[in-house]
Amino acid sequence: MEDALKIGGKELENRLFIGTGKFSDNRLMEEAIRRSGAQVVTVALRRIDFESSQENILQYVPHECILMPNTSGARNAGEAVRIARVAKASGCGNWVKIEVVPDHKYLLPDNDETVKATEILAGEGFAVFPYINPDLITAKKLKDAGAAAVMPLGAPIGTNRGLETREMIRILINEIALPVIVDAGIGKPSEAAQAMEMGAAAVLVNTAIATAQDPAAMAAAFDLGIKAGRRAYLAGPAATRERAEASSPLTGFLGRE
Repeated sequence: MEDALKIGGKELENRLFIGTGKFSDNRLMEEAIRRSGAQVVTVALRRIDFESSQENILQYVPHECILMPNTSGARNAGEAVRIARVAKASGCGNWVKIEVVPDHKYLLPDNDETVKATEILAGEGFAVFPYINPDLITAKKLKDAGAAAVMPLGAPIGTNRGLETREMIRILINEIALPVIVDAGIGKPSEAAQAMEMGAAAVLVNTAIATAQDPAAMAAAFDLGIKAGRRAYLAGPAATRERAEASSPLTGFLGRE
């Protein structure tokens, strides 16, 4: 597979991860996932009714997708670990997105508790994807703890405000030998493209797709934006300059030297 993303013991062709919250209808969610081409889908365990044979959200996630349950609702490491274990025991696989969010106003993650949960779950064989405030020291600790990637927020969850933490994310990309997956706050395909141009391994999008006027069309647009950004990164963007420089030489034109 050309330019595959090797992560969590898998090889991925598509670098758009998609969330399942906020969709007005499960069928609309399914269409958006398919139009996005996403191979990884994240879902809050609390939204899965394993006892129901009707309207179980998992029925609308394409079977070929990798399911990545998240620990939404966890306020500390212990709660996150318990949720992850329940998800695995229920047949959701060994991928887990760790969300430890004790702050209910801004929904910012607790990096210290996230590191604790990551160390425990990675030791149990989980592929752990921790959601964090973009902080280099935390990212280094997560690497040592066995994380499969780090998932820094671009802006607060659900705000669609884009890459407000751009420079901090750039530091992580440059300094951490782990895939960096930009998560939360991305509002437009152009912002996802910018993250990929910086060298992000992938982008996770939920609100910007689910709350668009046409979620399926927006999902397809994000797919294109991420692919364009990745190709630009691989092509090697030209350096920026302080002064103007003509594309064609001016010497010899109309007798000028």
